[in-house]
Amino acid sequence: MKDSLKGDLFIAAEVEIDGQISEIVIHHENQSNRASLEKRVFEYLCYAWLLKQKPVWSIVFYTDDAIWRKPVPDKYWYGFDSKNEKQFHKFDVIKLKSHMSGELIQKESLLCKLLALKANDKGTDPEKLVREIYQTISQMKDQLPRDILLLIEQFVSFYKKISQEKFERIKKEVNMDDYPETISEYYILEGEKRGEMKATLSLIDGLIKNNVADWPSIAGATGVDQQQYFEMQKEYQQLEAARI
Repeated sequence: MKDSLKGDLFIAAEVEIDGQISEIVIHHENQSNRASLEKRVFEYLCYAWLLKQKPVWSIVFYTDDAIWRKPVPDKYWYGFDSKNEKQFHKFDVIKLKSHMSGELIQKESLLCKLLALKANDKGTDPEKLVREIYQTISQMKDQLPRDILLLIEQFVSFYKKISQEKFERIKKEVNMDDYPETISEYYILEGEKRGEMKATLSLIDGLIKNNVADWPSIAGATGVDQQQYFEMQKEYQQLEAARI
């Protein structure tokens, strides 16, 4: 995951495409006025691809009522060849109008509740909606990676429409106040975790390499058995790969 750019969000994700799991980058763009955005979406596609060199899925969320009633662009002409002629970057468009919020809130999906929070609906109780979102997150937090939790945290914090005091109280109510709230804090914590894992793995590797101890002795000294060691190796490799 990368930092947001001018309100845009980028996140790496794995999705099933043509029966295979592929890693992609999702670009989430918000648009609330009539300004042209096709070129900007394509520029961020190029930026995201250069960073990760993975396919990019661009999604544009329209939130303005005036734009909602008119056709909106969903592609950008970026190239040409003699056979296919014009080549376009196509992106998905989701139009969020005020009256859609109620329907979104009724759905159980966490994503729908997040989109409802983003929509401009004066009839929605933002405090209640934020509480429902964090109750859902609390139930799912063991299944969600910390970077996804951070992304949700930043999204809700930006669109919460309630005071910071109420926001903090809601998180405390559902035991969600102990997670990093900034990308810097997240990477500091990940760096500490990576350093601790590297030290433990180096110690165990040294014991194994020099035939100093067997696994029962290693487990007794480090608290890490053989299975945990292999799992730690895999997790450490993933953390290292995420830095690239």
